[in-house]
Amino acid sequence: MKKTFISLLSATVILSGCGVGEHQNNNSNHDAKGVNTSNVKIKNYNQASSALQIDNSKWKYDSKNNVYYQLNISYVSNPQAKNVEKLGIYVPAAYFKGKKNHNGTYTVTVNDAKKVNGYSARTAPIVYPVNTPGYAEQSAPTSYRYSNISKYMKAGFIYVEAGLRGRSMSMGNNSSNASTKSYETGSPWGVTDLKAAIRYYRFNDSSLPGNSSKIYTFGHSGGGAQSAIAGASGDSKLYYKYLEQIGAAMTDKNGKYISDKIDGAMAWCPITSLDQADAAYEWQMGQYGNEGNRKKNSFQKQLSTDLASSYASYLNKLNLKNGNTTLSLTKSKNGQYTEGSYAKYLKKEIEDSATEFLNNTTFPYKQNSTEQAGMGNGGPSGGKPSGKMGSMPQMRKQSSNKTYKTMDAYLKDLNKKGTWITYDKKTKRAHITSLKDFAKYYKQPSKSVSAFDDLKRSQAENEVFGTSGSDSKLHFDQSLAKLLTENKSNYSKLNGWNSNYVSSYKNDLTKTDKLGTSMSTRMNMYNPMYYLSDYYSGYGKSNVANHWRIRTGIQQGDTALNTETNLSLALKERVGSKNVDFKTVWDQGHTMAETSGNSDSNFIKWVESINKK
Repeated sequence: MKKTFISLLSATVILSGCGVGEHQNNNSNHDAKGVNTSNVKIKNYNQASSALQIDNSKWKYDSKNNVYYQLNISYVSNPQAKNVEKLGIYVPAAYFKGKKNHNGTYTVTVNDAKKVNGYSARTAPIVYPVNTPGYAEQSAPTSYRYSNISKYMKAGFIYVEAGLRGRSMSMGNNSSNASTKSYETGSPWGVTDLKAAIRYYRFNDSSLPGNSSKIYTFGHSGGGAQSAIAGASGDSKLYYKYLEQIGAAMTDKNGKYISDKIDGAMAWCPITSLDQADAAYEWQMGQYGNEGNRKKNSFQKQLSTDLASSYASYLNKLNLKNGNTTLSLTKSKNGQYTEGSYAKYLKKEIEDSATEFLNNTTFPYKQNSTEQAGMGNGGPSGGKPSGKMGSMPQMRKQSSNKTYKTMDAYLKDLNKKGTWITYDKKTKRAHITSLKDFAKYYKQPSKSVSAFDDLKRSQAENEVFGTSGSDSKLHFDQSLAKLLTENKSNYSKLNGWNSNYVSSYKNDLTKTDKLGTSMSTRMNMYNPMYYLSDYYSGYGKSNVANHWRIRTGIQQGDTALNTETNLSLALKERVGSKNVDFKTVWDQGHTMAETSGNSDSNFIKWVESINKK
């Protein structure tokens, strides 16, 4: 099978351990609000260090493009998925001194004397792609193609692509053999594998180039979510037993703890915060709709309303802040929780997005947004600088190719079913009438109730929390389960109700995985907010990445804007506003959305801005 690389860079994971020259020792680099890793002791774990040592006599050399690379490297000593838990490392040739072997491979040593794009073997950033649309499996690289990594090599970066396990019925585990697959999948194994791959590089830090404290991960959709999870959950003890299960590098050659904290995370349209994603979706979009299974007099319509109300209760406990203002929701006259400082903040965020688009787009403007299920490709062309993504797997696509001669023509088209957005040419500001109209006319729901933990377990996220055998698809939303239990007498009077819903959720939520971990803990492990908000017990129990870049297509119906907004607000409170680059991109859907330029180039520029030459 032809291998496709993510040509976008995930937030670079911080490498720890011994290094070349003046490499920073990440063992002592910890989040001031998090875990002091110098005090971490790994007990009762016999690490197979010899199996984790990289063989520097097996490198291959692309003489035309000056790249050393090595594939088929097992990054753990006890792989559960032997063909998946491998990685490839791609290095600008200047960072190595190589001697050709009789079999055509090369034996290398680190060379700190030369530079590429201002970086040396001591200072080069390291990037990890997370190409896991819909939390799918990322295959380990089996072949080399320079075109997939060329931008990163020219930038002087080191590119590490690791195979990562995915949801229960993703690549390598199709429905026909889901009950007999040989390894565990879903939460938390994908991020566990990513952490193990990061730890492997740090374990071999003295034999490899790159600044091991400057690792960045990057991904889109489910990959964006896992990039964010890796960024938020650094050094979380919840992952220890999973890492030990697969034989990960927990300590360096001197017995000191190896950190899996990363320096930065890049996420496009992250499908995350799944504990409240169903409620968030209904609060922003679903509660205003009457189509699909949200028809009047249906159980699902009432469930949508109840989920939206429950979200307000949750939001008000998060204590999210905008400066000194604690954001909250209050009840409007119609009984919906759509007023308050949080609603005003979100409305302004939407208007800012529209304003930036209208102020920076030249007309005629050709709309050309392509969407994919899981991975996106797009960005308007014509008068506006393109926001094209790099090479990605091709999946379901939906395209719009309208051309608007003037801004007025564009706004007229947006308002064709009702006026909801205007533009003041004097102040150069866009305005929307309400969050309701925004959802009604522009950001419409594309998923039924419930959007993520489907009532019939038919969403990809149900597979994320599935386990082996017959439990490959499971319910996971405790808030939704509570509503079904508390309101079953009312729901039973409405169309679409099934009395089995209550028991199916109740039973699934009691299931544990192979290591005996509960559903609630597995949910926490895959929820960035668990580590970022003091609403959750995980706050302060991880080392959070120092730098973040988040982009989302504002028109997507795949997830709620408030989910991504909450993530950015919590991050700003935790690591500082200057270290969180968050933008919503107007006229873009579930894509690797950018307000201008190319997603690869923008990611590289962001990493460069952090790592001054």
